[in-house]
Amino acid sequence: MGILNDLWLGLQEFGQFLPILMMFIGVIIGIVVGVLPGLSPSIGVALMLPVTFGLDPISALVLLVSVYLASNYGGSITAIAINTPGTPGAVATTFDGYELTKQGKPLYALMTSLTASTIGGLVGTIILILFSVPLATLALSFESYEYFALGVFGLTIISSLAGKSPLKGFISSGIGLLLITIGFDTQLPFSRFSMDIPDLADGITFIPALIGLFALGEIFYSIEKGDTVKVEKTAKVDLSKTLPVKKLLQLKTIMLKSSVIGTLVGCIPGAGGTIATFIAYDSAKNSSKHPEEFGKGSLEGVAAPEAANNGSVGGALVPLLTLGIPGSASTAVLIGALMIHKINPGPELFNKEPGLVYGIFVSLFFANIFMFFVGLMGNKLWIKIIAAPKSLLYPIILALSFIGSYFIQNSVFDVGICIAFGVLGWLLKRGDFPTAPVILGLILGKMIEENLRLSLIKGDWIDFFTRPGSLIIIVLAIVSFFMPYIKKKLMKKGV
Repeated sequence: MGILNDLWLGLQEFGQFLPILMMFIGVIIGIVVGVLPGLSPSIGVALMLPVTFGLDPISALVLLVSVYLASNYGGSITAIAINTPGTPGAVATTFDGYELTKQGKPLYALMTSLTASTIGGLVGTIILILFSVPLATLALSFESYEYFALGVFGLTIISSLAGKSPLKGFISSGIGLLLITIGFDTQLPFSRFSMDIPDLADGITFIPALIGLFALGEIFYSIEKGDTVKVEKTAKVDLSKTLPVKKLLQLKTIMLKSSVIGTLVGCIPGAGGTIATFIAYDSAKNSSKHPEEFGKGSLEGVAAPEAANNGSVGGALVPLLTLGIPGSASTAVLIGALMIHKINPGPELFNKEPGLVYGIFVSLFFANIFMFFVGLMGNKLWIKIIAAPKSLLYPIILALSFIGSYFIQNSVFDVGICIAFGVLGWLLKRGDFPTAPVILGLILGKMIEENLRLSLIKGDWIDFFTRPGSLIIIVLAIVSFFMPYIKKKLMKKGV
């Protein structure tokens, strides 16, 4: 009955004109932020922070969490339409989403992404409401050993992303791991491999690298091939005729499982939605009846990362609200918003301000529903973007890529990083090397190195196998790595 009373208080807090208006505005702004390359959810939330100064606490936080939630979905739109992930969490969506677009089925991918994102957000919100305190306690028990194991677990996904050539997949991930060593040492106060270039002292800026590798790499490769693939006109037909509800219902298990994965990984401070999407994608491929379709336009391959991505929003709010620890870059900005309004996150917040906390939870629930309808109405607009002539589309993508890269740090050097990674993406595509493992290496490299060194300073190698948490994750990593090969052998034997 305690939770029901708190939810009623939350509904009363949220159910006023201004918080509801802020939710509507936040969802629309969030989708736009997600669509624009270079503007991550954390940047979108940060840009909205000054707007909240004159608002009451519930309206301010509703606006910010709505932007956070919707921008996670918005990143999938350009990932599907033009192979340009609008946010880092949408990288895994490009694997199958863009393939469906090239096959003339963008509505399949867009509707699957929208549905999965909505379900992921709703599941994450429900788990947030029911299990906030226990999940936060579990996340807080993680030390450097578990974080290292989690990073290794993430790298095992390469075996699923590498396609027919695991060796090429490992070479690509090796490139990412090598590139992440550029910049300041994780333990010592000096810069490595920066070649005395001041702009490289802090390492490679991730967002420009991501944009260059996927967006520019695809453009350079398409121009070289003289690619003039056009989306079929049938993609514009009525949604009910192109994607039957029956097909979406077939994805319910994948969506629910991936939503839980996203929420659980999101609870771990520093892990974030991007890692959750890769883990969910790998899990979906390993459990699929048709793993051979992944990377070639599988609806499961779109549903899994998108459900996990939005599920991670609820997960990231768990350590923020219950312990005052940011679970992601976006929730780090949210801590600033709480402090601006003189609210201290932590266990006491649930006792002192239950209406505020549960008002945020209720707003997330309604924001997901509103996001679904906005996305549904926007599908025709996204289709028009997809169907635009390449001669018009490519210059726009290039311009957005350069603008997005520049405004991360107001740096022309970051534009150069974007171009350099565009060339790298083009060269990898020419050699039939997968590009996704490079991003995986960039995401996980720092986490693995930092926590490995910290663990070895505190203890020895044996500690990784004596701690239950790290041992379980390492075992899961080994199983995940070998699962694709085991399934191939079983399929050959007809098992």
